[in-house]
Amino acid sequence: MNYAEIKKTDIANGEGVRVSLFVSGCRRHCKNCFNKIAWDFGYGKPFCEAVEEELIQALSPYYIAGLTLLGGDPMEPENQYALLPFVKKVRARLPEKTIWCYTGYTYRDGGIEEKEANTPVTREFISLLDVLVDGRFEESLKDIRLKFRGSSNQRVIDVQRSLKENSVVLYLT
Repeated sequence: MNYAEIKKTDIANGEGVRVSLFVSGCRRHCKNCFNKIAWDFGYGKPFCEAVEEELIQALSPYYIAGLTLLGGDPMEPENQYALLPFVKKVRARLPEKTIWCYTGYTYRDGGIEEKEANTPVTREFISLLDVLVDGRFEESLKDIRLKFRGSSNQRVIDVQRSLKENSVVLYLT
């Protein structure tokens, strides 16, 4: 997997000050996407163990609330496989940090509704998240007043409560 960018003090993509990893690769190609350059799976730099350690160090200060994964799309199958071991490492070493993830795919029943994004690791990957912002960006539904999402069809989902209640529980309405 490649990544497009790392932001070590991001306040736009989740609550609090966050470390954001923008992965490369997206097949959704939403009209007027804010990050078209990251659609290309080959764009950016290789995501390797040294980058993982850099991110963990950036996550370590007390004032960092957590990690945000976005892109591209972290839920592309190739990206899920690459991110799962990293997310497990973050959970093990920094359990107090929250993990947010943005995807153009749709959450359903602990997995992803669209078959092309379901892999043998999808459910495990999602189970490690705190918040999932799902759904394609829809230009006709764009609303700059929305928190942590670009269009009104997108949902900000409390993953842990959704898994416990076996129903989608919104983190923000």
